[in-house]
Amino acid sequence: MLKDNLLAFFKKDSSTGILLFLMTLAAMLIANSPLKGYYDAFTEIPVTIRIGTLIIDKPLLLWINDGLMAVFFFMVGLEIKREVVEGELKDPGKITVPAFAAFGGMAIPAIIYAFFNSENPAAMQGWAIPTATDIAFALGILSLLGKRVPPVLKLFLLTLAIIDDLGAIIIIALFYTSGLSYLSLGIVAATIFTLFMMNRGGVVNNTAYVLIGIVMWVAMLKSGVHATLAGVILGLFIPIRNNKASFHALEHSLHAPVNHVILPLFAFVNTGISFSNVSVGDFTDAVTVGIALGLFLGKQLGIFLFSSLAIFLRLGSLPDGIGWKHLYGLSVLGGVGFTMSLFIGSLAFECTGGACIPLVDERLGILIGSFLSGIVGYLVLLSTTKKAKR
Repeated sequence: MLKDNLLAFFKKDSSTGILLFLMTLAAMLIANSPLKGYYDAFTEIPVTIRIGTLIIDKPLLLWINDGLMAVFFFMVGLEIKREVVEGELKDPGKITVPAFAAFGGMAIPAIIYAFFNSENPAAMQGWAIPTATDIAFALGILSLLGKRVPPVLKLFLLTLAIIDDLGAIIIIALFYTSGLSYLSLGIVAATIFTLFMMNRGGVVNNTAYVLIGIVMWVAMLKSGVHATLAGVILGLFIPIRNNKASFHALEHSLHAPVNHVILPLFAFVNTGISFSNVSVGDFTDAVTVGIALGLFLGKQLGIFLFSSLAIFLRLGSLPDGIGWKHLYGLSVLGGVGFTMSLFIGSLAFECTGGACIPLVDERLGILIGSFLSGIVGYLVLLSTTKKAKR
């Protein structure tokens, strides 16, 4: 009976969002209990892989952030490719409004963050934190409304979030690289060329691509470019046109481990905020306010206004079945940055060489902005669907 209930739970679209919430709650409770020492020890477990002269020595936290999250980005890369080849992104007419929405949903939050932090160069490293939307969490919240939500609303959010993810990937590649190793970058370039030739040559063995991708990940880890980008690049090179069954099987096989293990584990090790050292001033700090308002206000303003602009200019239209209040509720829900915001925050304020930037914990703003967006977005959509049923 318990097994059947668990299987039924994991099949639900909302399961990932619920797991992320529970793991975040667990991390915060543990971090503020006598078990905090064990939590810190767990995240700092040293993990070393040595192959000849090649050594990768990182704490468990970074293996999760740099390694397991590369698998998440691999799945994102596969999703982007599928949508471009045979999904919503294949038809330019259907992506104009979501594309405008995604751009506005990244630009306005960044502007709001800069408004509060422009005079602090160290704090400005976090400008991209509120630009992200957590697709898993947002879709999980949307699924709580069940069949009352028009199916096209979920599709609109999915398209918007995929374009948003693509923007986040570009931001990470352009703005969060450091200490470049040109030898390692040369190896990365060689692996990308190999993947390209395999794709053009009609190679359809997914295992062969993954093996090359692992080499690319190691080289990228040593290059100074964030290693998770290897996952996206690999996903984009996996062939689909002459390899549909295998491609879809691979993508499907990643959903359970990514959504039910990797993302919840990432949330657990990155949200253990101890409030023993948090003061009232931390909640009113410019970084916290900039992130929270960027996610909660910036996202809804950017998504809604830029969608409206695209419609006003007759570049596209809302899908049938979606009204303006649906769009507004969806815009608010886009402020659930959570996983992606936490990830960008870990890059923006990363500790290196034992020296950390003495700033407020950026996770406070992420949690505040994301939870406000999730709750208000849910309530707006709930009221919309209730009216729609009458």
